[in-house]
Amino acid sequence: MERRKLFTIGQSVAKASRVDPREAGLVAALLLLAAASWIFTSTQLAGMDMGSWTSPGPLGFFTLTWVVMLAAMMFPSVAPMVVAYHRIQRHRRQAGRYAPAGSTAVFVVGYLAAWTAFGLMAYGLYMSVAGLAPGIFAVDQGGRYFAAGVILMAAVYQLTPAKKVSLMKCRTPMDFILHRMRRGYSGALRMGVEHGAWCVACCWALMTALFALGVMSVGWMALIGAFIAGEKMLPWRRLANRAVAVALAVIALGVAFAPVATSGMGM
Repeated sequence: MERRKLFTIGQSVAKASRVDPREAGLVAALLLLAAASWIFTSTQLAGMDMGSWTSPGPLGFFTLTWVVMLAAMMFPSVAPMVVAYHRIQRHRRQAGRYAPAGSTAVFVVGYLAAWTAFGLMAYGLYMSVAGLAPGIFAVDQGGRYFAAGVILMAAVYQLTPAKKVSLMKCRTPMDFILHRMRRGYSGALRMGVEHGAWCVACCWALMTALFALGVMSVGWMALIGAFIAGEKMLPWRRLANRAVAVALAVIALGVAFAPVATSGMGM
């Protein structure tokens, strides 16, 4: 019964053509937060970019920087999902059903929590490898070829079934919301974490490539963020996906054989 009511709500929402000022305000808020995060990040990382495999720094510094980076890179592309969740919650309240105020913010927190967990695991892996094999990330000791291999791996992942499935989950927000709607703040948090997990499954290779390129580089952050937004939001899913794969392959070759040219992305 609950599922049937949700689908009815979803159908009525999908038919609505008028832009709701509250939804427009929500998108504007997300974009403003993203812009503020870009400003904070560029200030925070000024002078820290050392090229491929730049050290992420102490754990506390990395965690703060990573969360702000996520807001800068991900809020534009996650906006359709957040709007879809907010829309369903609003219609539930109008229908007299339980939908607590502020649940949209909790949903976003859950999303960021999933990506923060990935960032902390990536940080731990980076520090472990650096500790076990000192110098492995140094450019003059083969680090650029290691970086090129990681970026090429990200290009290959673009063409896998796992990427296709997870990308479709990210590109169909209303379908995701209607099949996973849960009540209350705990439900909003869980849904945010679940969507974040799908987003991690979709984009983990791109984020790993960012570590290889230099996680402290605002220029590479902007490019990877553009890749993520393009394949999630452009209407030509397959073309966008293949274009990102080709771009990553070209970048990998540049990192391996023309490191001076690719170092120009650092800011």
